[in-house]
Amino acid sequence: MLFLVHMIVDIPKDLPEDEVKTIVAKEKAYSQDLQRAGKWPYLWRVVGEYANYSIFKAESNDELHEMLSQLPLYPYMKIKVTPLATHPSAI
Repeated sequence: MLFLVHMIVDIPKDLPEDEVKTIVAKEKAYSQDLQRAGKWPYLWRVVGEYANYSIFKAESNDELHEMLSQLPLYPYMKIKVTPLATHPSAI
């Protein structure tokens, strides 16, 4: 199953800088592991925002939820998930 995922990150301004750096480094490592595993095949930045649009590949809603909830930045994100289906006009 493919899912379009829109993530908006909002890190609190009062979070210590060293903690932010640690979380962001863990986020990068985890997201790259998912990309290498083929679970996160597409990742696009939204220009001018701390946000992205991504395509995730998961066997179930539960698997997608598990992947997203394990993101180190998850507590600071607004996430919208749209399940995708093949379009009948697609070639």
